[in-house]
Amino acid sequence: MKIIHTSGTRKQSRARATLKVGTGIIRINKQLLESLQPKLARMKIMEPLLLAGDIVKKINIDITTLGGGWSSQADAVRLALARGLVEFSGNKNLKKEFLEYDRHLLVADVRRNEPHKPNDSKPRAARQKSYR
Repeated sequence: MKIIHTSGTRKQSRARATLKVGTGIIRINKQLLESLQPKLARMKIMEPLLLAGDIVKKINIDITTLGGGWSSQADAVRLALARGLVEFSGNKNLKKEFLEYDRHLLVADVRRNEPHKPNDSKPRAARQKSYR
C-alpha cells in the first residue's frame, strides 16, 4: 500500500497531507472538501485536483492545517496537495503541467511580513519629527 506524506506552507499557515490508495475522499481538518467554507478557499484547493484528472478518484486524501487565516491555509493546502499528487503519480507531465499553470502549486511563496523596527510604530513608516 502506497502512502505519501507532503507538507506546504504559506505565511504562518502549515498544511500536512497524507495520500493513500482509496475511493477519492478528500478531507481537510476532518471536514469533507465539498462542505468547506468559504467558497473561494474551496475553489483554490480544487485547482490541482482538476488539473490532475482521473488519478484523484483512486486516492484518499487527509489534510490537517493550522495557523494563519483561511486564505493562507488554502494556499498551504493547495501546495501540499499538488506536491502529493505529483509524488503519488510519479508523472513528469503532471509536474510540468502544474508548473505551467501556476508555479505556486509546487514552489512555496517565501515572502514574510517585515518586523517592526525598534522604537517605531511600523516596519517602514519612520517617526515624525516636529523641531519645535
